[in-house]
Amino acid sequence: MDSLRNIYHRHITLFNVISLLAYFYLFLFSVELMGTSLKMLGKGLAETLITTTTNPLIGLFVGILSTSIIQSSSFTTSMVVGLVAGGALNVANAIPIIMGANIGTSVTNILVSLTQIRRSVEFRLAFAAAIVHDFFNVLAVIILFPLQYFTNFLGHLSAYVGEKFQHIGGLEFLSPVKASTKPIVEILKGFIGNYPWILFALSLIFLFTALTRLVKTLKILVVQKADVWFDRYLFKNAGRAFLVGIVLTALVQSSSVTTSLAVPLAGAGILTLVQIFPYTLGANIGTTVTAMLAALVTGNLAAVVVAFSHLIFNISGIVFWWPFKFVPITLAEKFSQIAMRKKVIPILYIIIVFFVIPVLLIVISR
Repeated sequence: MDSLRNIYHRHITLFNVISLLAYFYLFLFSVELMGTSLKMLGKGLAETLITTTTNPLIGLFVGILSTSIIQSSSFTTSMVVGLVAGGALNVANAIPIIMGANIGTSVTNILVSLTQIRRSVEFRLAFAAAIVHDFFNVLAVIILFPLQYFTNFLGHLSAYVGEKFQHIGGLEFLSPVKASTKPIVEILKGFIGNYPWILFALSLIFLFTALTRLVKTLKILVVQKADVWFDRYLFKNAGRAFLVGIVLTALVQSSSVTTSLAVPLAGAGILTLVQIFPYTLGANIGTTVTAMLAALVTGNLAAVVVAFSHLIFNISGIVFWWPFKFVPITLAEKFSQIAMRKKVIPILYIIIVFFVIPVLLIVISR
């Protein structure tokens, strides 16, 4: 027993790194399981909402609601691309759905931050890291939706680009995250059966366990100067953080995963909000890859236009708000301080912003 303890103390850093990798995998697995369970619960509802979109304003809130239900903007945009290619949805109504999907996808980050709600300081940092993505997306929509509504600038630009790329064909791209987690999720789904609520409950348990242990292990490694590695290499400056966000999200094909990953790092004090902000903007660019590949496979010009409109929308939002990045960052900092004092506020925020308001406005608009 003493010899085992001596081995542990002698190689404590190695054991902590192994633990970190194990909890990181459990985190990725829990996010994949959550997405799978919610797709089982809400895929039909999301598709119905999208296909019955009758005007751009409804489309915006349908995008928010459907993505909040299935927690994947990549899934929503790929579904929209498929429906456009099949003639079930026109381009004018599809583009606002893409805008709404950008807002809806950030609900995953906020849910991840709630796992630290009992530890006030960690929660404030984690919640700010989660909500800054949402605030940026909302601010981008506030500026660009009216511009799109009255000028259709996204339609014109994406049509020009789409014509150049329409016939180049698509690529099959395997996400390493899905390759490592999807088989186990499928095994668990087969074992439990068609009970998505059970899968969802399990995903929350795994998520809470993974993030609780992940933050503790990260703190131990930070004491051993692991934070220097993040500062010196991955997040040395805004440009590098932005590039990391693009590449990582394009690889895993899920902005929910990559932006949620930043939440425990912020809670552990490894990354600051200023470092995380450009990383989330990069994730917004990286997440457009999935829909573009899906569109290029179809060869349908309308589908390609919709996919490229997502990319151009995200680039336009970044061009406009990057010089004024203090706005979403300050809003996130202030709101996280309020949320830290009144813990019910982030829960109400999720319910009202991502579900109640979209449902009410969809009903009223119809």
